[in-house]
Amino acid sequence: MAPSTVEMGIPESPIREGDTPSSTESETESGVTAKSTVSVTRKAAGTPASSVHELLECPVCTNSMYPPIHQCPNGHTLCSNCKQRVHNRCPTCRYELGNIRCLALEKVAESLELPCRYQSLGCPDIFPYYSKLKHEAQCTYRPYNCPYAGSECSVTGDIAWLVAHLRDEHKVDMHNGCTFNHRYVKSNPQEVENATWMLTVFNCFGQHFCLHFEAFQLGMAPVYMAFLRFMGDDNEAKNFSYSLEVGANGRKLIWQGVPRSIRDSHRKVRDSHDGLIIQRNMALFFSGGDRKELKLRVTGRIWKEQ
Repeated sequence: MAPSTVEMGIPESPIREGDTPSSTESETESGVTAKSTVSVTRKAAGTPASSVHELLECPVCTNSMYPPIHQCPNGHTLCSNCKQRVHNRCPTCRYELGNIRCLALEKVAESLELPCRYQSLGCPDIFPYYSKLKHEAQCTYRPYNCPYAGSECSVTGDIAWLVAHLRDEHKVDMHNGCTFNHRYVKSNPQEVENATWMLTVFNCFGQHFCLHFEAFQLGMAPVYMAFLRFMGDDNEAKNFSYSLEVGANGRKLIWQGVPRSIRDSHRKVRDSHDGLIIQRNMALFFSGGDRKELKLRVTGRIWKEQ
């Protein structure tokens, strides 16, 4: 049997000759029913599911619509989020929307199978319409967020593109090698501004890692923290380990752990305290002298687990 093309009918678009119209009742929240005309056309040549998918695109936000899908008395549809944004007025014909649900279109969506939105990035999978959104939220082919912590950078892309973006746009220092020697100096250690930070990117084992170093308030106490993030997914990050060390004047702190994926936001990693944390008093011991200047040197290395 040839595939079907389903079209939402509206009064000003008459059904073409050869179409088989069917009238479907749409249920309102108040129990009132409204007619939603659906015309099903059989064609010798199959129509791609993408043409049906266009019917499920909200005309306001252009995102895919999921139940409840709303419609006006003339059959124009939109998603539930946009229904509130347009103040209950149809954006197409300006009729009052009311509480009419387009059950016909919701049923059509149940029958669809569509490729992941990241197909062009390499994802080969096909999903039922209502499962597609959940997959895309976790798809390993989805773009990465910019790991730069100094601003709310909204840029996304693949790893190679983000490395170039960090270097060219954020002027981040780039290093080759699996060892690091990070120096942090502050003239007035009694004043710790929240989110004072540094970021360095290391190219190691053919992968890229982000070394973060920050000063921030933890409750009432200023602390310093260093941690490593892997520029890739969590399952790849687990193939690596790293160590961080800070010390001077006969004292030493050592941290060893697994780098976190940049899928986890910078703030999430920081707030989980998954890294080397140095209390200010201990940091001043490491600085030596008259404790009027903070001088910390954090060293470390990255290695690949066998």
